[in-house]
Amino acid sequence: MSRRSLRITAAALVAALFLPAAALADGDPASDVLLGQNVFYPYSPSVAHALQYRLDAETAAAKRARFPIKVALIESPADLGAIPSLWGKPQQYAEFLDTEISFTSRQPLLVVMPAGYGVQGLPPAATRLAASLPKPSADQTNGLARAAIDAVSKLAAVTGHPLDASLGTPTATTSNGPSVLVLTLLALSTLATATTILALRHHRTARRIAVTPKRRR
Repeated sequence: MSRRSLRITAAALVAALFLPAAALADGDPASDVLLGQNVFYPYSPSVAHALQYRLDAETAAAKRARFPIKVALIESPADLGAIPSLWGKPQQYAEFLDTEISFTSRQPLLVVMPAGYGVQGLPPAATRLAASLPKPSADQTNGLARAAIDAVSKLAAVTGHPLDASLGTPTATTSNGPSVLVLTLLALSTLATATTILALRHHRTARRIAVTPKRRR
């Protein structure tokens, strides 16, 4: 591969790394994340690793108990991407988010904001329970995570899908980095972009060679 081709590939790799982040910032981040994960976590400040572990384990247990609930923790308008107008309106945002992630079947969904909770895809008893839960504590994102852990357990129980009470919690409190899913998507996007650019370059070069008449000696 020539030096020029290497420079083109490097530029493509850099561009591909920034494009997914920009797309998420412009749209509705939670709707993208929840298609592949059970929980959307706020961007900043990060939720403590121990709380993430607990909430991830709880939603995984809920799925095994046939209560596959999705959870969106929304700490600030920035977490809403292009729809900051729904900040402080958890139920309205839950209704919007439901249209983004539900397809052929009803998707249990829980939204947790400092203002309270929003739910979709739940039976009436669970909806009433969510409305009666106390608001999350003022401990920023960690408070939202603790509230979600409590809410998921209670919602699962009232819908007839009680969770295993023996879910473990690690002692670490460091915040998380990018998820494996996000890193994988970034890597695939980078590879696809670089491959496309090189293929186009090769195709154009081949066409120029084919249509350029040979010079007579």
